[in-house]
Amino acid sequence: MKMKGTIAVAAALFALAGCQSAATKNSTTAQVDPEMDRCGASEYQQYVGKPLSSINGIRFEHPARAVPYNSAVTMDFNLNRLNFMGDAQGKISRVYCG
Repeated sequence: MKMKGTIAVAAALFALAGCQSAATKNSTTAQVDPEMDRCGASEYQQYVGKPLSSINGIRFEHPARAVPYNSAVTMDFNLNRLNFMGDAQGKISRVYCG
């Protein structure tokens, strides 16, 4: 009788495991909070890893600034401003609003 109980419990666990849905994150459909992306930074994420000078000829809808590595910047927070942060190698390490 004990063997039948063990088999029943194992069968129930397998049945429940089959009902579980797999939650996968698709990076191409990442949700963007519109309030935190007022400057449109999500549209410029493809520039991460490129040279900071690669944005020189681009016209932006919002105010934008390129910040070289270890540069002084104002600390005012403006969600309408687009920021391109540079790393020590002169490449863009982060694109964000603020």
